[in-house]
Amino acid sequence: MTMNFAPGDLVRARGREWVALPSPREGVLALRPLSGAEKDIVVLDPVLELLPVEPARFDLPANAAATVQAKAALLADAMRLTLRRGAGPFRSSAQLAFEPRTYQLVPLLMALRLATPRLLIADDVGIGKTIEAGLILRELMDRGEVDAFSVLCPPHLVEQWVGELKARFGVDAVPVTSGTASRLERGLPLAQTLFEAYPFTVVSLDYIKAEKRREGFARACPDFVIVDEAHACVGTHQGRQQRFELLSGLSLNPERRMILLTATPHSGDEEAFARLLSLIDSSFASMNFEKARYRERLARHFVQRRRIDLTSGDWDEDRAFPKHETKEFAYRLSEGHRGFQEAVIDYCFNIVSRAASGQRERRLAFWGTLALMRCVGSSPAAAVSALRNRMSNESDRLEPQIYDDDGDDEDAVDLEPGTTFDADPELLALVRRAQDLVDKPDPKLAALIDALTPLIKKGANPVIFCRYLATAEHVRDGLRKAFPKLLIEAITGILTPDERRDRVADMAPVDEQKQVQRILVATDCLSEGINLQQLFDAVVHYDLSWNPTRHQQREGRVDRFGQPAELVRSIMMFSPDSAIDGAVLEVILRKAEEIRKATGVTVPLPDERGPVTDALMASMMLRRGVPRQLTLDLCLDDGVNVMEARWRDASENEKRSRARFAQNAMKPQEVAPEWEKVRTLLGSPADARLFVERAMARFGVPLETRKNVLLAHVDDLDAGLRERLAEHELTGSVRLAMAEPAPSGTALLTRTHPLTATLAEALVEASLDPEALSGLGIGRVGAWPTTAVQQVTRLAVLRIRFKLTVHARKERLLLAEEAVLVAIQNGQIVAAGDAAREWINTPATSDLAPVARDRFIAKAKEDLPSLLEGPIAEFVHLRAEELMADHARLRAASGSAPRVTVEAVLPPDVIGLFVLMPGEA
Repeated sequence: MTMNFAPGDLVRARGREWVALPSPREGVLALRPLSGAEKDIVVLDPVLELLPVEPARFDLPANAAATVQAKAALLADAMRLTLRRGAGPFRSSAQLAFEPRTYQLVPLLMALRLATPRLLIADDVGIGKTIEAGLILRELMDRGEVDAFSVLCPPHLVEQWVGELKARFGVDAVPVTSGTASRLERGLPLAQTLFEAYPFTVVSLDYIKAEKRREGFARACPDFVIVDEAHACVGTHQGRQQRFELLSGLSLNPERRMILLTATPHSGDEEAFARLLSLIDSSFASMNFEKARYRERLARHFVQRRRIDLTSGDWDEDRAFPKHETKEFAYRLSEGHRGFQEAVIDYCFNIVSRAASGQRERRLAFWGTLALMRCVGSSPAAAVSALRNRMSNESDRLEPQIYDDDGDDEDAVDLEPGTTFDADPELLALVRRAQDLVDKPDPKLAALIDALTPLIKKGANPVIFCRYLATAEHVRDGLRKAFPKLLIEAITGILTPDERRDRVADMAPVDEQKQVQRILVATDCLSEGINLQQLFDAVVHYDLSWNPTRHQQREGRVDRFGQPAELVRSIMMFSPDSAIDGAVLEVILRKAEEIRKATGVTVPLPDERGPVTDALMASMMLRRGVPRQLTLDLCLDDGVNVMEARWRDASENEKRSRARFAQNAMKPQEVAPEWEKVRTLLGSPADARLFVERAMARFGVPLETRKNVLLAHVDDLDAGLRERLAEHELTGSVRLAMAEPAPSGTALLTRTHPLTATLAEALVEASLDPEALSGLGIGRVGAWPTTAVQQVTRLAVLRIRFKLTVHARKERLLLAEEAVLVAIQNGQIVAAGDAAREWINTPATSDLAPVARDRFIAKAKEDLPSLLEGPIAEFVHLRAEELMADHARLRAASGSAPRVTVEAVLPPDVIGLFVLMPGEA
C-alpha cells in the first residue's frame, strides 16, 4: 500500500529519517535528510523501494546518552547554527557569509514591497551595489520565487560577479562569455538552451547583445535579471544601442524582475536617464519628475545614496567606510624634460596652424596634438612609443582615447596612440630627444619615490595608476630599484582579465608571519572590474586622467566597503612647469572638483567633446605664449565659453537631480529591528565565534589569537573532520577575521563559514548518532545544579518545522525550520531564546551522582509527552502567528504584495532535554 505524505511530514526510508518536500510530480517523493542540506535531497518512487516508506516520529530515544552542562550548551549552539531554512521574513540571512550593513538592506526591503521587483540602485562607487543586488537575489531564491537568474555585465566584470555570488551568497553561477559559451553548449541536447541547462548565469553583455544571440536569449532569459553598469546600456553609441535593445526587449515582459545597477544614473543627460528609467517602467520615460506625485512613484523603484548620506545623519555608518585623505603633489621638471615638452607643444601648434583652413583637418590635428601631449606628459618612454607609431586608419579612435572614453566593447586602452602627422626631420629630431631622455634620470619618477617614501614608512600598500603601458613598465622598473625589499608588480592591458586577476591574487601574503609590503603599478585596465581593497590602501594618480570619473573609479578600487584600513590616502601628481598638466587641471579637474564639493558627486565630461578640445588647446596656447590671433582664427574662445557653461549646467543639473531623487524615505529604524530579530534567532558573528572557540577547544585544538585575527589549526583535528574541511579547501592554519572589514587573507567568521558549519554539523551528528565522533560524549539528556535558576527547570532544544505558503502569482509551498531553546517551570514555558541560552551557558556548580542525575532525567522524559501536547504546542502555534505577522509587516506596502501564511508542523523534534536544579541540589 502506498501512503500519501504531505510536505513537512517525517518519513522513514532507506534506513533513516527524512522530511518530505513538495513533490515534483505525482507518484514520487522528494525527501531531504532530517539534518541534511539541499544537496542531499533525493527523489524516489516508493513502489521501487525494497523496504516500504513509512511515517516516522523524531522522538527522544529511551537510551539517549547523558552529557554535562558544557556539552549541552555546545549542542544547543550547534543546532542553531546548522539551520539554513529560516522561517522569518529575511529567509536569506542564514545563507550569507557576511554581515550586511543596515543601509544595504534598504533595496532589499524596497524589493520585497513590490509585487514585481524592478529597481534602479544608483549608490555611489564603493557603497556595495553588488551586495545589495545579491541580497535581493538570495532572498527571493530562498523564498522559492526565483528558480533561475542571469546577471548581465560588461565582460571584465563577469568573473568578479561569479566570485562574489559564490563567496558572499553561496550561489554557484557559470560565466557565459565568448570564451566559455561554446564549451557550455557542447553536448547539450538540440532542444535545450544553455540557459535551461545552467539556470544560474553571469553573462557578458557584449557577448549576448549581438543580434544573432539577442533574440535567442530573450526567449530563454530567466525572469530575474541583474544588470550591472546599466548606464552603459542607454547611450547612442552602436554598442550601447544594441545593449538597450536587448534590455528593453527583456523589460517588455511585465513579470520579469529586473535590478539595474549604476553609480552614474543621471549626469545631466535627461534623455539617457529617461531611457534608463524606461527599463523599470515605460511610463517613467515621459514623466515630469518636477511633480511630487511622480517622484513619489519613482521613489518606490529608485534608490540613490552618496557616501556622505550614510556617514552623517540617521545612518551613522562611519566605520562602514575608511576615512579618505587626499592631497596634491607638485613636482618640478628638469630643464631637459621641460624643454622637450615645450618643443613638442610648439611642433604641434605649427601643425595646427597649418591645418586651420579645413574643419576636419583642423579637428584631426587637435586630436593628434592632444594625444601626443598625453604621452609626452606621461613619460619619455610613452612619448617615444607615440612618436614612432603611425596611426593609419584609426584616427576615429583618437578622441575617445584622449578623454579616457574607452569603448563599450573593451576595457581601458593603455597602448600609446601614434601620431597622425607625416614624418619630417623635425619629428625625427623629437624622437631622438625623447629616446635620449629615456636613459636619463626622470624627475617625475623621482617625485613619485619622494611621495611614496613616507607612505611606505607608515605601512601603506599603494596602487600607482598610469595612463600608458610604456609608462607603467618604466615606473615598475624604477620602483623596484628604489624599494628593493617591497613586492612590486605591474598590471597592464597586455594581460588578459584572468591573468590580471591572478597577478593581483599572487600578491596576497601566503604566510602572515612574513607580511611583505606591496606596490601595484597599473594602467586604467584595472580602474574597473577588480576590487583591490583587501590588499591596498592608497592610490597615486601618476598620470592625470582627462576624465574626472576615471579618478573616482581608480580610487573606488581601494576606497570602498570592506576596506580594512581605517584611512585611505590618495595623491594626485602634477607639474606646475607643464603646460599640459596646467591645461587639464584648469579646464577639467578643478571644475569637476568644485562640483563634487558642492554636490558630493563626480560628474563626467560633457558628451560633446569639441568644446573640451578647444578649451584645452586654448589653455595650452595661453601657457606657451602663442599669439592671440591664432586662438581667434581657430575660434577657440568659443570652446572656452561653452565649457564654462557646460560645467555650470552639469553642476545645476546634479543639484536638481539630487533634490528630486535623493532616497531618504526609509529610515534605519524601519530596517534594523527586523534584521536584529534574525541575528538573535540564527546567531550573529559573535555567537559563531563563541561556538567555534568552544568546539575547537572541545576537539582539543583551541583557537590561537594573533593580533586582529584568529588561527584555527585544522590539520590537528580528527581525521574525519579534516577530510570534511579539506573539501572546502580549509587546511593548515585557517585565518579568521573577528569583525568586518576582514583583513587580507582572512574571512569573517560567520555562521556560514565552512569551519563553523562543519563543526556544527559534526556535533549535531555526534548527538544523534552514537557512533559518530563517539569520543566527544555529546549526549542529548542531562541534569546538573546551577546558580542560573531558583527552581527545577527543564530546558528543551527544539527543531520546529513550518510550512510557508506564499500566495503570489504562482503559489508556492516552502519548508522552514527554526532551532529554539525553551525553559519550562511547573509545566509552563517561562523563557525562550537568549534568556534560556543564558541559563544553559551558566556553568554547573557541581556534578550530580549518576543515580540522582538519571532520576531527574527519567522524570523529565516521563513528562515530555504532555509538555509536547500542551505548553510546547502552544508555544509553536504562537511562534507561527508571530512569523506570519513579521511577514505581513515587512511586505505590506501598496496591498499588491503577496500574502504569506505560516503553519506549524507538530510535534517539534526534541533534540535535547536537560534538567537544571537550583544551587547545590
